[in-house]
Amino acid sequence: MTKADLVDEVAKIANLTKKETELIVNTIFDNVSAALAQGDKVELRGFGSFRVRKRNPRKGRNPKTGTSVSVPEKRVPFFKVGKRLKELVNG
Repeated sequence: MTKADLVDEVAKIANLTKKETELIVNTIFDNVSAALAQGDKVELRGFGSFRVRKRNPRKGRNPKTGTSVSVPEKRVPFFKVGKRLKELVNG
């Protein structure tokens, strides 16, 4: 499912225009992104939670040349699936 598919589906169910629905969907995604950028956790009960994890610095390898490179520490978004969604997927 793409973002456009999601907008179409929500517009149909909520009886809204695609433009109104797109604004709502974009607002949700923007707020989730902003919360993660600030280091906050976003929890959607039954669906899952988003948070930021820290990846430690490590030694990597340039696949083209084979030389060793230093990969710096970074923060990455992480999603943990909720119980209800896990049950739906696993049947």
